[in-house]
Amino acid sequence: MSSPRVKVLVPHLIERKNSSEVLTMVTAYDSTFASIVDEAGVDLILVGDSVATVMQGQKTTLCVSMEHMEYHVQMVASVKPKALIVGDLPFGSYQASAKDAVRNAIRLVKAGAEIVKLEGGLHVQEAIEAIVRADIPVMGHIGLTPQSYHRMGGNKVQGREEGTQSGSRDRILADARAVENAGVCSFVIEAVPAELATEITATAQVPTIGIGAGVNCDGQVLVLHDLLGLSERSFKFAKAYSNLRQISLKAVSEYVSDVQHRRFPDATNSF
Repeated sequence: MSSPRVKVLVPHLIERKNSSEVLTMVTAYDSTFASIVDEAGVDLILVGDSVATVMQGQKTTLCVSMEHMEYHVQMVASVKPKALIVGDLPFGSYQASAKDAVRNAIRLVKAGAEIVKLEGGLHVQEAIEAIVRADIPVMGHIGLTPQSYHRMGGNKVQGREEGTQSGSRDRILADARAVENAGVCSFVIEAVPAELATEITATAQVPTIGIGAGVNCDGQVLVLHDLLGLSERSFKFAKAYSNLRQISLKAVSEYVSDVQHRRFPDATNSF
């Protein structure tokens, strides 16, 4: 018989980097999907502010509130997963001051998050340091940062250009150093050239988790709806391992037809 799965803890992340055992992270926003991805064996469940674009029908993640994030973290935490629960700090919850950052990080922890995640590099170093001083584990996020949608002019690959301006190769290297120096337990690298992510990963002392950043990061993350083929759109950085959109359409269409033709409910579905 296989041994029961043990709870993943924050100290395990650095152990996994040192052992070269790749980390897996998947988004989930409710108890049903959280239980599925946890049973499948993921190491971390990201309750992402991507809930805005995935479930709320929004164009960007900028509209998500702290109340939204607390609600979804609570739903994921309700299943008591073996995976670590990572809660996203939404836009506006940490940009104004380090005090705001700590207060809102505490709110997510009280909702059930075991790590809080925030976007940015040099300009959020103070916020990360303040949260870490409050003894709350922090995951960083550099490269393409969706909360910077307007500054970037859309969600675009970062790190292709030389220079020190935001989004440049040198700035992303500086951002990586900044979040690590601030005390993160790991950080996401999103939508940068694979060679740049490889360079960052080789020098970082904490795990890197890539999305659209090549295969050499210490871990990978995908949005569950992209992974399952539920999304209407496809993305270069993602891979659909199923086609649940078509499967779901077929199932619901069959239900509609059965009801319309009085095939459902039949004797076996009636009292």
